Amino acid sequence: MSSKKLTKLFNPKVIAIIGATTKKDSVGRSLMKNIIGSGYDGIVYPINPKRNNVLGVKAYPNIEEVPDKVDLAVIATPAKTVPSIVENCGKAGVAGILLISAGFSEIGEEGEKLTEQISGSLRKYSMRMIGPNCLGFIKPSLKLNVSFSNKMALPGNIAFISQSGALCTAILDWSVNQNVGFSNFVSIGSMVDISFHDLIDHFGSDARTSSILIYMESLTDARSFLSAARAFARNKPIIVLKAGKSSEGAQAAMSHTGSLAGNDFVFDAAFKRAGVIRVDTIDELFNMAQSLAMQRKPKGNKIAIITNAGGPGVIATDTLIELGGELAELSDDTIDKLNGCLSPHWSKNNPVDVLGDAGPKEYEKAVEIIAKDKNVDGLLVVLTPQAMTDPAGVAERVAAAGKRIRKTMLASWMGAEDIKDGQQILENNNIPVYQTPEDAVRCFVRMYNYSRNLEILHETPSHIPREFEPDLEDSHKLINSVLDDKRTVMTEFEAKRLLNNYQIPVIKHGIANSEDEAVKIAEDMGYPLVLKIASPDIIHKTDVGGVILNVLNKEEVRSSYKKIMQSAKENVPDADIKGVFIEQMAKRKHELIIGSKRDPIFGPIIVFGMGGVAVEVFKDTTVGLPPLNMALAMRMIEDTKIYKLISGYRGMPAADITAIQFLLYKFAYLLVDFPQISEVDINPYGVDERGGVVLDAKIVLDSKMRDVPEGYTKHLVISPYPSEYITEFTMENGEKAILRPIKPEDEQMEKEMFSNFSERTQRFRFFQLIGEITHEELVRYTQIDYDREIAIIAVVNEDGKDKMAGVVRLIADQYNETAEYAIVVADPWHNLGLGNKFTDYITKIAKERGTQKIYANVLAENFIMLHMFRERGYNLTKIDEGYYAEKVINEPK
Repeated sequence: MSSKKLTKLFNPKVIAIIGATTKKDSVGRSLMKNIIGSGYDGIVYPINPKRNNVLGVKAYPNIEEVPDKVDLAVIATPAKTVPSIVENCGKAGVAGILLISAGFSEIGEEGEKLTEQISGSLRKYSMRMIGPNCLGFIKPSLKLNVSFSNKMALPGNIAFISQSGALCTAILDWSVNQNVGFSNFVSIGSMVDISFHDLIDHFGSDARTSSILIYMESLTDARSFLSAARAFARNKPIIVLKAGKSSEGAQAAMSHTGSLAGNDFVFDAAFKRAGVIRVDTIDELFNMAQSLAMQRKPKGNKIAIITNAGGPGVIATDTLIELGGELAELSDDTIDKLNGCLSPHWSKNNPVDVLGDAGPKEYEKAVEIIAKDKNVDGLLVVLTPQAMTDPAGVAERVAAAGKRIRKTMLASWMGAEDIKDGQQILENNNIPVYQTPEDAVRCFVRMYNYSRNLEILHETPSHIPREFEPDLEDSHKLINSVLDDKRTVMTEFEAKRLLNNYQIPVIKHGIANSEDEAVKIAEDMGYPLVLKIASPDIIHKTDVGGVILNVLNKEEVRSSYKKIMQSAKENVPDADIKGVFIEQMAKRKHELIIGSKRDPIFGPIIVFGMGGVAVEVFKDTTVGLPPLNMALAMRMIEDTKIYKLISGYRGMPAADITAIQFLLYKFAYLLVDFPQISEVDINPYGVDERGGVVLDAKIVLDSKMRDVPEGYTKHLVISPYPSEYITEFTMENGEKAILRPIKPEDEQMEKEMFSNFSERTQRFRFFQLIGEITHEELVRYTQIDYDREIAIIAVVNEDGKDKMAGVVRLIADQYNETAEYAIVVADPWHNLGLGNKFTDYITKIAKERGTQKIYANVLAENFIMLHMFRERGYNLTKIDEGYYAEKVINEPK
């Protein structure tokens, strides 16, 4: 799917409107009228076999007879006619289609068949399509309104994407009234072809777009969406209003779009992992875009509120605390300075009530003084219009002060007509203004959460505490044996064996099929013990008398064994009983839950939090997506209330938090390695200062995944570490190097390598001298999306220390059509064959991944690199002070 065709679709020079008509109140007439009446200076061809012209423009009977190559075909005809029209568009060489018509997947089986035919033609001719069931799109910079909305969007720098066409028309009407402008305004419809990820990639690379706003009801390709969002969220805010939070709302969204709406908590986790900002209302959607465009992101969540009325300050404080923000505690120095310039009766605290008679001067001084307080991360300036208030004058002085400070500043000028001029002055000076203080506070907290999220995503994770080598062979055998037994539910014994294979600590245990065997296991293990029925058909063992605790001697073992077996057979006579499970009794201060289930949209998810019998009462859990590193695992732990308890609350001994991090890391890899796992419930996982242990575990498998190939990752929405690319290479001096994909944990090692480059090596790799490399730059190099980029490093060990000897990388476009090649070998390892090995190895990987073309830029004096490219059949083109090299390695499909 070519990105060039998407560019043509949104920047068309020739448009055909199939279904154009003069019929009053028809979509075909509205489309024609909007395109030719908006000032668009391209060529427009109406297609209508029954008319010679439409609205004075010559009409053609079909797409094949249009004299020009069409960039965009707009289809507004009945659904049953669409498949043949799309096929004819492909034959005519049309680049892109906008399908306005409805009546496809959303109506059921008949519509699905039509959709399949359309999709087949799109693939056959490599066309791109927006829709069906959509309003169209508007591109103000081209004065192009390819929609049946009667309003033209104002020009601006927001790209707006919506699954709801009706919502588009309402927002368009509102935006013109509010003077909000757009770079692109797109109704995406049912997303048969072009989806959110395509548009994030397209608008993310668009210089006219500073933020991307999305109204989302459902998601069909979560992996591509997260990959695209992660690629651009660092530099362009992606703000999503996700509808369908309630089960009723999700059902409505499903019937509206014909897609699953998904679990709302999982959407939260996925957005957080991708750096996406989630909002709850349409107002918040645009407020966030405006605030992030106008103001710097806050470094912390502590805000100071300056107000001329007590009530709004109290309301703002309540909202702030509810959302997890904090009121900044003003320093004594700040309070002393405020005493010198405000009324003697000011509040002497935060919120800073400057009182109703405060004028422009008092507001300005308050802003300046408070902004210098180190405890303050942001300011909210509130004004209520009172008899003695000058809203415009205060706005001018606040705006002047705002230019001199370097902290986030938001404002709420409350009212309507009386405050209009002041509001305009503030917004003209890049201070966003909100109708209510609560709206401003919500925006501040979301800005901070976005800032914190990006910080977490760019954090360098610590190394795992020790090497981790799971027993993959035994795990495969175990899972296959359960599925071969025509079962999907593991016994507790089997579940704990699988967890133990991943070095997840389980309590000492055994399984007995007779009283004598039970006694032998018990005597070897030591007392006290717990005995449980072992049956895949009995999940809730306690309910059928299948658990006996605190067994203290062999006589009790015998009687307990008999009792459990008898009770199980009486209560569940058809149960497949595997024996009696015996394990040591263990008591820990805290009980956690670590679990997983497969979400229909996002695949396996990880649940962590407070466990035990009250897990559903307290609901203190957080959700994450595999794979995890140590930093992401820590954030999951920190996002629960029980974190305070296990980290040593009120003098209590702390649990080993690093061990819990490592536990989550290992658990995530279990889910990565085995797509056969459908559900896991480790509850409780007992933990205290003595360590942690699995007390109970349930694992459910999916028989449909029985024969997936080894290394299968399609069940995941975030590409895991590609360990299949780890290999060994012996350099010409006999030194061995491990070649492997780069990890986030490699940041320090890469920094050391960069810091020792010679000037020549710097110029050949970066085309200039680079100086000291920053953390942000290293994050870009080490924290990569393996779906889009691959970087292979060479690691050598010298005197017991790992060093990076070089790195080669390929950065592919979103469709994997082309990939940019870059390589650097550290000076001590020049001329040892590493550059050749790097180049051949990454080319082999690119071929396997289906990349069509590799290209690179090389300085003219880099003779070794040029020789290497010539030897491998690259085409070299002289440009400026160097060469452009390219080679096709896979033919386009």
